[in-house]
Amino acid sequence: MSSERGLAGRKVLITGALGTIGRSMAGSFRQAGSEVTILDRPGGVAPDGFDWIGVDLNDLAAAVAAVEARAPFDVLVNNAALIINKPNEEFSLEEYEDQVRVNSSAAFALSRVCAVGMKQAGWGRIVNLTSITLNGQWDGYVPYVASKGAMLGLTKGLARELGRHGITVNAVSPGAVVSEAENRVFADRLEEYNAWVLDRQCLKRRLRPEDVADLTLFLCSEAAAMISGQNIAVDGGW
Repeated sequence: MSSERGLAGRKVLITGALGTIGRSMAGSFRQAGSEVTILDRPGGVAPDGFDWIGVDLNDLAAAVAAVEARAPFDVLVNNAALIINKPNEEFSLEEYEDQVRVNSSAAFALSRVCAVGMKQAGWGRIVNLTSITLNGQWDGYVPYVASKGAMLGLTKGLARELGRHGITVNAVSPGAVVSEAENRVFADRLEEYNAWVLDRQCLKRRLRPEDVADLTLFLCSEAAAMISGQNIAVDGGW
């Protein structure tokens, strides 16, 4: 994405940016000339050249304070997520609430912080990561799917309220992306899982993190200035 798209010099905050998709997004925004801040849990190793916020999104007060200290931001990408795979009856209420807090409540809290500066500037971009699991074809992810459904509702509501200030809010719904998380969750059946994914996709190659990053950059660019309130899938034609 070139500077012609209006991202050069923009201040960008990406949550969950040490994961596979987040790292790809961070690199793509930097290549477009943006000033990128990455937020992820303490203890990780941040790539060179990025501002770093080490905070656990389970502690929303600490996360909000850390982001406020570095605000304003022109772009917020709510990418962080917890994902656990097991039957619903095996989830505790605490595990459910942890996933909702990190996957959607954090997006609400950080969007409120970042929207202040965006309103003052009369320009802003918020992108929320939803999920292909909202199609209802995946077992073992009830808290995760519920949290991503909340992200979709947040996207629709914020788009309506913030649009008058020149701020777009959209959701990106990735399909089954080759990632560290996927390798971890399906470690004991990876070959079988890979075949299952390709069988369901129209396009017969696995999604890469760059596919998600490309769509996210487009939605944050001037080329997408009149797109808001949308949930756009990048899933290989599921």
